[in-house]
Amino acid sequence: MAATLIDGRAIAAQIQRELTARVAQLKQHGVTPGLAFVRVGEDPASKVYVGRKEKACAELGIVSETHFLPEATSEAELLALLAKLNSASHLHGILVQAPLPKQIRESVIYSSVLPQKDVDGFHPVNIGKLMLGDVTGFHPCTPAGVMELLVRSGVKTEGAEVVVLGRGNIVGKPMAAMLCQKGRAANATVTICHSATRDIKAHCLRADILIAAMGVAEFVKADMVKPGAVVIDVGVNRISDPAAKNGSRLVGDVDFAAVEKVAGKITPNPGGVGPMTIAMLLQNTVRAAEKSLN
Repeated sequence: MAATLIDGRAIAAQIQRELTARVAQLKQHGVTPGLAFVRVGEDPASKVYVGRKEKACAELGIVSETHFLPEATSEAELLALLAKLNSASHLHGILVQAPLPKQIRESVIYSSVLPQKDVDGFHPVNIGKLMLGDVTGFHPCTPAGVMELLVRSGVKTEGAEVVVLGRGNIVGKPMAAMLCQKGRAANATVTICHSATRDIKAHCLRADILIAAMGVAEFVKADMVKPGAVVIDVGVNRISDPAAKNGSRLVGDVDFAAVEKVAGKITPNPGGVGPMTIAMLLQNTVRAAEKSLN
């Protein structure tokens, strides 16, 4: 029997409907949420991602502006732009689209965005608050989206064995931190697996909830999944496919066709985690605007 699909598009739409009322209330107080996107270079995927985020902002009533800088931009030039955006009172959020050119250190850039405008959740202050269980900070959008998928799909995390594949700063580490906190949709026992983990398959087979965020195309096979487990696929990988229009196609970190026959619930890819990442960005921006009233 095929697994039940966790529909990220439907859940994201539900969240955006909830945010519509909050945006309307902000406007009654004379505040329109504002979000700045910063894109450096000509990375094709970045163009697509920023375009989707701009469209979502427009649909919700968030005013967005995009700042494009050429590939050769220096770190100092980018920092100068961020200083201006930090001081702009009409902007409540700033998102610097990754990846950045090699001459720019991501850690420096993320630390330069004011914590109260860091709607990506990457500033050390917000990461620190996440680790401490302080809910006043902003959580990184993708793991926050996964949490909402679990909550709104009725997945019980308390006491569950969760395996997170990947230890990246954007998904893996914050995902594990969220799930092991005391509180709503957490209280799980979390294992992080990575490239140096011995016998990853054995770890995966223990998981009640398996979250794949390794960046390896279709890594998770059916024989790595416990029957009835919840499988969340965060991966985005491009593989060659002569039958596809452009000679390639996007796949996740999970071999979906095989795993859906074993899992109890599973996210499709696309249509699972991706829409939730944007929904959480919108939610963080609305929260930032609400905080500006205090």
